[in-house]
Amino acid sequence: MARILLAEDDDSLRGFLARALERAGHDVRVCENGDEALDALGDGPWDLLLTDIVMPGADGIEVARQAAVGQPDVRIMFITGFAAVALSAAQSAPQAKVLSKPVHLRDLVSEVEKMIAA
Repeated sequence: MARILLAEDDDSLRGFLARALERAGHDVRVCENGDEALDALGDGPWDLLLTDIVMPGADGIEVARQAAVGQPDVRIMFITGFAAVALSAAQSAPQAKVLSKPVHLRDLVSEVEKMIAA
């Protein structure tokens, strides 16, 4: 079981992602925006940060940057619907995985499992 910090501003998607990850046996803390995720970083350690990139408040790249500073071993996975933003995320955090929306829950859980096992 991994401790996952999930930051996603879309209510429906956040619920779907959290339920899928919880069904896979993970402990998931959900945040509805980047600022809330920044506050939750202090409740770590986290095994994985799963964050949307474009959100109100701090964006996912800033959340990932601060997560990596505070916890260098945290794994980072971005989800986004914007191709140009995905390229920027990949350049700013080369060790991170970037998934494009729409995200299939089965694929997401599989990618999370791979990242946790690595």
